[in-house]
Amino acid sequence: MALTIGELAKATVTKVETIRYYERIGLLPAPGRTTGNYRAYGEAELGRLSFVRRARALGFPLDQVRELLAMADQPDQSCAAVDELAKAHLAEVERKIADLQALGRELSDLISRCSHGAIGDCRIIEALAPARR
Repeated sequence: MALTIGELAKATVTKVETIRYYERIGLLPAPGRTTGNYRAYGEAELGRLSFVRRARALGFPLDQVRELLAMADQPDQSCAAVDELAKAHLAEVERKIADLQALGRELSDLISRCSHGAIGDCRIIEALAPARR
């Protein structure tokens, strides 16, 4: 099976530019070429790009995706390093969630103090404005 870059993009719901970028940074290997010099992708590239897309959807940054791919390329090794990487990522996700929840509480508090009067008396604008000296 040979896929064009457009077909690979459609099959993985990935923009063509993103596929080219992943090739440039080494997440995807340089594809083979057809006699017409078009990129030709196979099952291995489809699987690898699907892996990258799923990892990105789970919020893994590109450097961690690269690490995960390297680990996936060694199927006989212990998965302890994968577990540690995933645990570290989960801790970061939980930290971001806590930050967003705190932000939500702060915004909710600001909104609740709104008296719906004039902009000059608006507590939200007041909270956003730089402190006056």
